[in-house]
This record gives sequence, C-alpha cells and structure tokens, in this order.
Amino acid sequence: MKEIINGLSVFLEGNNKSKSIVFIHGFPYDHTMWKAQIDELSKNYFCVAYDIRGLGESSAGDGQYTMESFVDDLESVMNELKLNKPILCGLSMGGYIGLRALERFEQKFSAVILCDTRSEADNNEGKLKRAGAIKRISTEGLAPFAKDFITNCYGDHYKQNNKDDFENRIAKSSSFDPIGVKGSLLAMLGRNDTTEYLSQVKIPALVICGEHDALTPPPVMQSMAEKINGAEFVIIKNSGHMSPIENPLEVNKAINEFLNKL
Repeated sequence: MKEIINGLSVFLEGNNKSKSIVFIHGFPYDHTMWKAQIDELSKNYFCVAYDIRGLGESSAGDGQYTMESFVDDLESVMNELKLNKPILCGLSMGGYIGLRALERFEQKFSAVILCDTRSEADNNEGKLKRAGAIKRISTEGLAPFAKDFITNCYGDHYKQNNKDDFENRIAKSSSFDPIGVKGSLLAMLGRNDTTEYLSQVKIPALVICGEHDALTPPPVMQSMAEKINGAEFVIIKNSGHMSPIENPLEVNKAINEFLNKL
C-alpha cells in the first residue's frame, strides 16, 4: 500500500499491528532496493519503506536539502503512522540519516540495523568529490553520473551474474529528477559527523557490510561497530556496497537472527 506523507511516497507491507521496521534506502536508489527484505520480513513485521525526498517517487521540490531535513522527514513518517519504537534499518545515505536520527531521538527506536554506511562526515576530498558530481550532473545530465556511481556500488560477482538487473538499476536511477539527486549530494556534503555518539547508543545494533564494499569497506564498518556497545558485525559474502540486493539471502538471515534476539 502506498501513502503520501509530507510529500513523501511511503510504502507499507504487512500487518500494522505487528512490530514495525522502517527502511531507509541508499543514494541514488529508491525503496525498491529493500524488496527482498520486505518480502521476507513483512510476514512477521509491519514494513515501512519510503522514497527519500527527491528520489524515486518522492517529489524534488527546490532540491535544497540538508541531513537535518531528511531526519525531519523520517520523523514525520513515524509520527503520521504512529509507529511505536520501530526498528530502524538504513543503508549508506539511509545510514547517515539513521545515525543522525539516533543522535537526535534514539528513544523513539527499539533497535537499529546499519548496512554499508559510515559515521564519519565527508573530509575535504569527499566534499570536493560531491561538489564535482553536482557540477557534472548540471553539465552532462544525470545518466553518465548515475552509471559511473552505481557501477562502483556493486561487486563483480553481482555485475557478472545479474546483468539485466544491474542495467535496470542504472536506468531507474537515471530517470530520477536531477534536482533531487543534486539535493541529496548537497545534504551528504554538509552532514555532521556522528562518530562521537556511537559509544552512547543504548539500543541493540546490527552492522552489516558487503565483503567487497569499495565505498564503506569492512575495516571501516568494523571499526564503527566496535564503537557501539554490544553491536553485532556481519560481513556478507559475494557483495559490494549494495549487500541487501547482491546477497539478499545472507542479509535476510543476519537480520532475522538479530531480530529473533530482541
């Protein structure tokens, strides 16, 4: 079922009386990246996935986004649906949103799952790279950037064995509103560092990383997990940055085992 909340396209699966999980997708994707997880988990959980503002089916508006406004959007979805301490699950940019949400209102969540993400803010090199991407989209259009960026997200195993799905991902992201994609880059470029808060996280945490993730490599994510008291860390075989898509069986197994302990 689809609802529009505060201008966001929100997709609901499962029984709304069940424990809820909120899925926040990565950049430059949409809620469909979580399909394999929602298909599995909606049997026992109320799954809420939304398209981040400016991506997927959510309108772009003026494209002037900040990480704070993205967290405001998450909070508005939770409030509108009256979610009672949902489990938070975010990948990459979705993890940035999730980590900042924990810093602002951790008490509103019961557990967190962080996939292929990091707590550090962009360093100067990273900021310049995002600025260059914004300029490239403005001058060349979205498609060339989307193809190059998405190609770097996936491991060789997936790209070699799922060529049609991989090409479809590129085509889908290339169809998004460039204003929204550039707005997301602005928000990531300006986000704050949440590393210091990790040691203060009190809710149960699962940290998942693709074995061949080139954007947030296992050593980076393991270091993050070690800063969270009691966090579990799982490496997903045969996958890069998009582990929930590349190896959904292993990701679903890790999530289910984690949720069964709550």
